[in-house]
Amino acid sequence: MNPYLGEFLGTLLLILLGDGVVAGVLLKGTKSENAGWLTICVAWGLAVSLGIFAVGEFSGAHLNPAVTIGLAISGNFEWSKTLGYILAQLGGAFVGAILVWLHYLPHWKVTTDAGAKLAVFATGPAIKNNISNLISEITATSILIFGLLFIGVNEFTQGLKPLVVGLLVTLIGLGLGGTTGFAINPARDLGPRIAHAILPIPGKGSSDWGYSWIPVVGPIIGSILGAVLYGLFFSK
Repeated sequence: MNPYLGEFLGTLLLILLGDGVVAGVLLKGTKSENAGWLTICVAWGLAVSLGIFAVGEFSGAHLNPAVTIGLAISGNFEWSKTLGYILAQLGGAFVGAILVWLHYLPHWKVTTDAGAKLAVFATGPAIKNNISNLISEITATSILIFGLLFIGVNEFTQGLKPLVVGLLVTLIGLGLGGTTGFAINPARDLGPRIAHAILPIPGKGSSDWGYSWIPVVGPIIGSILGAVLYGLFFSK
């Protein structure tokens, strides 16, 4: 499989299952309505693991522009492929969000909360404070990149590494995600936010473009910080 196609499909799968669990928890009339934050965090971690299992052999399964940038900075990925990977991830996230919309089609109309509908697609802060929200995304993403680089230098039983990465994402969600919803992935937020803006969702309200730069810029800064700090203190 072409590695760019791998990133597209892997990110599509990630968003289909990740945003899918958010839809199940937040939209009215689903079997999993009000299942809670733990359900969301665990499911996102499992979605990451499955995405890695699915396309890791073909593309390395970054599934996240912040991961691609962090690995390039750390010398573990070619800069020449970075833009292509990022575009593939954005495309996969966009299409994955459309599939979530289709899957939950009857539930949009019966859900009256416009904020809940947006939250299916994109992250948002618990308390809106741009500086604090940006710091939250920087911190969470730097831990993600730091953790991925640590995991990468350890030996695991074959097939176990994707599960460990999924646990890392779940732990970041539980420990650090309560402030902004832990985007930690520009494609995960931007692609679905664009889908929210153009899809015919009844009563959907604003796509909150005023906040949208934070889950893009924050993870990029966090990826750079995580990779640089790892290189300074732990690189041989």
